[in-house]
Amino acid sequence: MTLVAHAFLVHALIAGTAVALLCGAVGYFLVLRREVFAGDALGHVAYTGAMAALMFGFSPRAGLFAAAMAAGVVLGAGALRGGADDVAIGSFFAWILGLGGLFLGIYTTHRSSEHGNANVNVLFGSIFGIGTRAAAIAVAIAVTALAVLLAIARPLLFATVDPAVARAAGVPVRLLGMGFLAVVGATVAEATQLVGAVVVLGLLTAPAATAARLTARPWPAFGLSAVLATVAVWAGIALSWVVPAAPAGFTVTAVAGGGYLVVVAGGLLWRAIRSGVTGVPARA
Repeated sequence: MTLVAHAFLVHALIAGTAVALLCGAVGYFLVLRREVFAGDALGHVAYTGAMAALMFGFSPRAGLFAAAMAAGVVLGAGALRGGADDVAIGSFFAWILGLGGLFLGIYTTHRSSEHGNANVNVLFGSIFGIGTRAAAIAVAIAVTALAVLLAIARPLLFATVDPAVARAAGVPVRLLGMGFLAVVGATVAEATQLVGAVVVLGLLTAPAATAARLTARPWPAFGLSAVLATVAVWAGIALSWVVPAAPAGFTVTAVAGGGYLVVVAGGLLWRAIRSGVTGVPARA
């Protein structure tokens, strides 16, 4: 029985591919700009937004996007030298996580009977629960977010590599930072529905970190990151289908993280071999 024999698997592959391409592309800049902590914080913000929306009787998707994108803009507005301030992010992260606990308590006590699986779905994702409409929305969001990212990619790279020179050249460094983190927020919100808020960071960063180790050239690494994220999603879905006890959120991030570990180990082994052959320590 092939993966495409069931409609829900087709939907999972379509939505997963769209989101993976977006996560890989966004994740590369997230790693390059050293804003991984911001991506982690936005995942928890998305969870808090979903719980708040459910508590007030709204769609969790609306809460996911509203909270994550607003938080991205706020973090970008408070950025220093074009990069997010870790102290500000940490403080915001701690507060928003506590707020999420409050919303969860209220929701569980008063309204959980209306959406019994919502908390679990937001935390761990529900890629096999994606329907035709949800898959179409995922593709539309991914295409839109990718278009925005591609439109700002060149000046964003300039501002990332040398923010001082970019600022002197008239590049709106802070505005680009805000726009980029808003795109990250949208990416996190959409990916959370597939792999969950708990592990979304793995899909954002592991393929990007792997690509950055395989090539130092920005644009090839940018494309390679998207490809590796897509491979991780497809392999993760297949593994979860073969091993039903393993949730897709786990298998997807396990493949992505496993690929990074293989590349790191391969690099260490190659340097050891070169050192042994030449007698001169290889450069890291």
